[in-house]
Amino acid sequence: MSIKGKRVAFLGAGNMGEALIKGLTQGGLVPAGSITAADPRTEHLEEIAKRYRIQAVADNATLVAGADVVILAVKPQIMGAVLKEIASVVNDGKLLISIAAGVATKKLREHLGKAARLIRVMPNTPALVLEGVTAIARADGLKPGDLEAAQELFGAVGRVVVLDESALDAVTGLSGSGPAYVAVAIEALADGGVKMGLDRATATLLAAQTVLGSARLILETGVHPGQLKDMVSSPGGTTIAGIAALEDGGFRRALIQAVERATLRSRELGAS
Repeated sequence: MSIKGKRVAFLGAGNMGEALIKGLTQGGLVPAGSITAADPRTEHLEEIAKRYRIQAVADNATLVAGADVVILAVKPQIMGAVLKEIASVVNDGKLLISIAAGVATKKLREHLGKAARLIRVMPNTPALVLEGVTAIARADGLKPGDLEAAQELFGAVGRVVVLDESALDAVTGLSGSGPAYVAVAIEALADGGVKMGLDRATATLLAAQTVLGSARLILETGVHPGQLKDMVSSPGGTTIAGIAALEDGGFRRALIQAVERATLRSRELGAS
């Protein structure tokens, strides 16, 4: 199944919902006229509808009833209530895709109280600028082409990997929460620049572009991050002195622990 020619509904139009709407419409994958969205924030929903020329729908059940593919983009804490609300209009003709962190496919089906074509995914917020990465979990009960349709949809806003569902909590801890870690690193680098005499705007630009360029270099060349580090580190030079300071501060350990704690929190959310 291709996403092209399908009616796509967004149950929730927050940052991630908007990112996907932007990617689908700008890339021409799904025309704006085939996209609908619902969100409890009426003014926000109207703004999104106007910006992307999609249709705003006030009632969740009505939204789902008119769609072929439904993106479940609501908070994990309210997912159960929302699924019970739409259960009566969910049938085998609809593909449901959940982006809720920590909520397993098994639990989604329990909330629905019926069989359904369900895929669980974990995207991240750089999808807003079409540079996201999304992990898609393999699932039972799908029709041929459903997984490919999800890959096509999320491929519109960045890169896609397909994994077993058991890996999604770790994905949440790494790439789902990762943009916040990177933002903290960029802010800290900029703070360092300001401390050493740069103005704030210049320091932030230098820090952000350095992170962006380094990431692109790794992705496009396939070079190991350690090799990139060694390329920049001259014997007795400035870079190795800076790296020594990072090691003194436990930089690696802090990032590893951040991923670990976020992963564990994702598991906690799934168990609640």
